[in-house]
Amino acid sequence: MRFVPILFTALLLTPNAHAQDDLLGLLGAEEQGPEYASAAFKTTRVINGHSLENTAAGVLDFRIGHRFGPTNGGAREAFGLDGATVRLGFDYGVNDRLMVGIGRSGYQKTVDGFVKYKLVRQCDAGCKAPLTLALVAASSMTTLAADQVPWYNPDRTDYFTHRLSYAWTLIVGRKFSETISVQLNPGVVHRNLVAAANTPNDVFHVSGAGRVKLTKRLTFNAEYFHVLPDGLDEGFQQSLSVGFDIETGGHVFQLHFSNSAGMFDRAFITESTGDWAKAFSSPGDGAGVHFGFNISRVFTLHEPKRPKG
Repeated sequence: MRFVPILFTALLLTPNAHAQDDLLGLLGAEEQGPEYASAAFKTTRVINGHSLENTAAGVLDFRIGHRFGPTNGGAREAFGLDGATVRLGFDYGVNDRLMVGIGRSGYQKTVDGFVKYKLVRQCDAGCKAPLTLALVAASSMTTLAADQVPWYNPDRTDYFTHRLSYAWTLIVGRKFSETISVQLNPGVVHRNLVAAANTPNDVFHVSGAGRVKLTKRLTFNAEYFHVLPDGLDEGFQQSLSVGFDIETGGHVFQLHFSNSAGMFDRAFITESTGDWAKAFSSPGDGAGVHFGFNISRVFTLHEPKRPKG
């Protein structure tokens, strides 16, 4: 007779056990949190401009940017290979949303820095966020001597603030699939000192970029920065760049052609001199485009703390 109450008790406990397992399963799913989209681009830059991606928390990204001279320099200039502009930079991921960076360019001997924050992250599951929104605030300081700036009036007092410029960019983008990612980059560049009284200090641009994944380790990238009317000084062009990203272990090599020699916001948005129509024209027939590369090498400085299970 003892078998009957034991069997009855087991029947009562069995549903409770299943309910407990289901509850633990739900709690486990909740602890995992939302699944955010990742790897929309292979690095934090498309080519010159910022991409949707941030450097991971606790990771330092050492970046080398290199732009050769104009391709239409002819054989005497090795089609641009004899000349070069270099930028060395360090980017650091403070957390999953915030990254900061600093760099130094040979272009006008400029020091630049930026802060980039992801306001919204595209979410594939567990939340409703179809897009990624990021805000980039950057500044640059030219260290050229006053007499080295072609349009600088030697009678003008050389204030420190004259050397400063600022840029704000809103990045709105989406990783549509494992193959295609697209972003829009509207923004403004403010220059404290400009060449003439009728030259605007504030330059607005509506820009965009995208990438197509060709293989597991190879992508095609393109970006275009369109400055609104009356924003570009005479002799400057809209910035257009195309190229490929190649991933090899801890490195990402970016090989590209660009009509921009500078690699910080003010330079490539407002001071691009290359003309794509004259990319391979006769030497001296206007400025051609620049072949160049970026190299990204990341180092994990510390592992971020994760919530305890």
